Amino acid sequence: MTFETPMLFSIAFVVLFTMGGFTGLMMSIAPSDFQYHDTYFIVAHFHYTLVPASIFILMAAGYFWLPKWTGHMYNEKIGQLHFWLSAISVNILFFPQHFLGLAGMPRRIPDYAVQFADWNMISSIGGFIFGASQLLFLYIVIDTIKGGTGEKVTDEVWEDAGSHSLEWTLPSPVPYHTWTTPPTIVPTEHVLDSH
Repeated sequence: MTFETPMLFSIAFVVLFTMGGFTGLMMSIAPSDFQYHDTYFIVAHFHYTLVPASIFILMAAGYFWLPKWTGHMYNEKIGQLHFWLSAISVNILFFPQHFLGLAGMPRRIPDYAVQFADWNMISSIGGFIFGASQLLFLYIVIDTIKGGTGEKVTDEVWEDAGSHSLEWTLPSPVPYHTWTTPPTIVPTEHVLDSH
């Protein structure tokens, strides 16, 4: 296993989705859910599962396919900076909302009491950092389209990852028309020892 940016986003997806899942277990206990119900604890739980499930896995896919689409490798250092800013800021954004919920802040409220201001400020700072860090992804996409690090990629962009499926036999970037006739697929022989 190698830890380029697509793998980092994939691992963060699993970790954060699991964290959100564990808070769901807490809500499944009826006596304690009396306190959690309709508070910001529910918002934190929902967003810990929703944001990594949708955004982080889309980022992983974007980084994974970007070299194949453009024919150039993206800047890995900036990609990892984008990952770390996103992973840390999404936790600064959503983790304090658990405390707000446990303290009794309602889920749907146009204005909140003063005692909730500090955790809401921390959560807002995390939200602004997370939003601003997505500008790095936009920069990486534009830079890679223009030529990226200047390093041209091979047909098998992620050779170390064992990418042997059909799409990796095409040149990078993939031409508009790939095959005139369907490709011949030769199955790989895998010998399993039954002993």
